[in-house]
Parts: sequence; C-alpha cells; structure tokens
Amino acid sequence: MSTDWLIKNAELVNEGRRFHADVRVKQGRIDAIAGDLDARPGEQVVDASGLWLFPGMIDDQVHFREPGLTHKADIAHESRACAAGGITSYMEMPNTKPPALDRDSLEAKYARAAETSAVNYAFYMGASNDNLEAIRRLDPLAAPGIKVFMGASTGNMLVDNPEVLDGIFREAPTPIITHCEDTPMIDVNLAAAHARYGEDIPAWEHPLIRSREACIKSTRLAIELARRHNSRLHVLHISTADELALFEPGPLKGKRITAETCVHFLHFDDRDYERLGFLIKCNPAVKTAADREAIIRALAESRIDVLATDHAPHLLEEKAQLYDKAPSGLPLVQFALQAALQRVFEGKLTLERVVEAVTHAPATLFDVKDRGFLREGYAADLVLVDPNRPHTVRREEVLSKCAWSPFEGYTFNSSIAATFVNGQRVWNGQAVDESVRGQRLAFQR
Repeated sequence: MSTDWLIKNAELVNEGRRFHADVRVKQGRIDAIAGDLDARPGEQVVDASGLWLFPGMIDDQVHFREPGLTHKADIAHESRACAAGGITSYMEMPNTKPPALDRDSLEAKYARAAETSAVNYAFYMGASNDNLEAIRRLDPLAAPGIKVFMGASTGNMLVDNPEVLDGIFREAPTPIITHCEDTPMIDVNLAAAHARYGEDIPAWEHPLIRSREACIKSTRLAIELARRHNSRLHVLHISTADELALFEPGPLKGKRITAETCVHFLHFDDRDYERLGFLIKCNPAVKTAADREAIIRALAESRIDVLATDHAPHLLEEKAQLYDKAPSGLPLVQFALQAALQRVFEGKLTLERVVEAVTHAPATLFDVKDRGFLREGYAADLVLVDPNRPHTVRREEVLSKCAWSPFEGYTFNSSIAATFVNGQRVWNGQAVDESVRGQRLAFQR
C-alpha cells in the first residue's frame, strides 16, 4: 500500500491559518508543505482543488464496547466509521466488560485494536472505589488519562468515596478525565418522575432527571479537587450554560483545568426529544436551545477547549424500551466532523476554531506525539473535506455496528472526500480500505 502522496492545490487549515499549498507525504509522514511541488516517481498525486485539508480529527471520547458488549459495537466497525468521518485517532473509555481498571486489561484492549482498528487508538484507564493503587502505578505513557465517573452512567463505574476521589486527584500520574453529574440528585429527580409517570417516563423528562443542577454540583466538586491538588483536570461533555463560568476562556497553553463538549450538544436541543425520543437520550442530557447556543459561543471563545463525540452506540431495539431500560448514548463518529463544520456554514464558528478544537487541542492537552498538526515530520493523519458537496445522511451508509444514526435525513453542507492514516488512504470518499490498520498513540510526558 502506498504511503507516498502529493496532495496538490488544497486549502490548508492549520494553527489558526488558511492558505493554499501542496503537501508531500513520504513513508507515512508529512515530508514537505510548500507551493507548487512537483511529483516524484512513485508518488500518487491527488488534485485537491476546492477542498479543505487539515489534520485528522482526534476524538478524545468514544465508547466502542469491546470487550463484553460487542453485540452493539466493536473496534473494527467503529474505527471504520471514524475513517469515513475524518477521525484518524480516538481515545476509548474504560467502561467495557470487564472494565479497564488495571494495566493488564488496558493492554488487552491495545492488543485487540492492533489487530482490528482502521485508525489510531489509545485507551483510558478507569478509576473505581477500589483501584487507587493501580492508578498510582500506571505508567503515564500507557494511557491518555484516568477516567473518573463522578456520576453514575453506563457501566456502573461510579467513584463516590470522598477519600478515594481525593487520592485520585492527589496521585494520578496522567490527566484526570471526569464525567460530572451528581448521582444522589439524579436519584431524587428520577423518583419524582416515577411518581408522576409510573414506568412510562417521556424522553423530554431526561434533562430534568439528569438536571443542570446535577451537572453543576459535580463539576464544581471536580474543579475544587483539582485546585486543591494542582491536578491536570479535563471535564468532559459540558452540556449547560451554567457550567461555563467555571472555566477560563483563552488559549489552551498553561491551563490546568480544561473543558470539552460534544457535537450533539451543538446540534440538538430539548425540542428534538419529541421527534427523536430516546435516540438522543444520553448522559449528560441534551438540554435547551439556550444551552446549545451558549456552548457554541463558549467553544468560539475557547472557554471550551476540545470538541469530541462521546460516541456511544446502542441497538435500536434497546433504544425502543421504556425510560429505565432504554440505554443512554448515541452513535456519532461517522458524521461528527460534518456536524461540527455545519456551525461554520451557519457563521457561528470559524473554520480555524473548529480545526483547533478537534485536532490541535486534544493533541496538545494529551501530549500526543507527532500528531494533530500539519507540520513537516509529523504523521500524515489527514482529512480532505469538500465544502461544496452537500451530503444527506442515509441509514444504509452507516458503518457503526448498531446500524443507525441520529443524523439520518439531515443534509450537511460538506462531505468527507478522503481520510489518510499514517499516510495510508483509508477512506476515498466512497469506501473504507479494509487493509489499513492504525497505530497506538504515543505520548510525550
């Protein structure tokens, strides 16, 4: 397979700039970025006239369900959906069966990904009330971070022992990544909903059950712990306007406490529950249109640093159950970049800011080696986007194993024209190259 390419006439988007240039890829790395490069023997030439070229998206939050839940997703299917969506690297969560709570379970996931993943990969180690010693011993180069569920969600990995939480924030050798919702508050809200509706709780009650107050209380606690111990804290999937004041705007460099939001919080709001029901049930919940607009503004001003997916597939028949049994989460990776770029076409975000939030920021925040930027010598993880070819999402094109998308029927203004992973073209705009395998992400700490 060729890893030598000459991509000509593209509009590059990188490190706050937009400019036209050619990009030479040699042996899987970016060899040259310059104007009017001539083709060399053995290079494949791509005419990228009219296309945007930027680093492949690094998704810092996915759930691929392997091991243990592979009836609904697995690394092979979800990584191919990543490739079709312009995502060249992912960081996968530990709430599998069994959960990744020690080095052995972590390495087992890396071994499986080496066999089947079409894009680059890394895996978080999870925290529990019982594995503080394993966290202390973790090699900081072995994982992007320690995931702490400060609110109960899929997988039941809640950490609610105050002494353990304090120990994690004091001793974690990597960034701490948190899911912040207050479980006791959610339990009270759920009991009240059952009192009103019995078992038939409507979907639009979900953001009232997993309320904004539950998010704010837990996020405040995480930030207090991080400040107490000078921890490196990254708060995932911010979903409310109220949480935004807890984070500082401005450049990522120098921040010890950072925030992430997800594409569905930029695209959906609570009016969509009537149409989509439990298909958009997720934790934390999709909230109001005012929250959505505030989150977009916070992303624009870098108060929110990273944009990710929280890709979390479930089968349609699982989603069709009553509230208590309908699982939270939705499949997102295949169309996430297009959904993010839609805010550019709407004039709410700049193209440069979207690229920063999905590539440069996660690479910098997690100390990813030689990825996330268009720089000579860096890995050729690239995506070509056609901003002039609209794309209407159809169920039959969905590559995730669950075989559905919340974006079905929606027309995006852009299309993913090609995706390159380590210089290999894994997506040509029509199909995934099944022979491509990604690499384990390396960290510089």
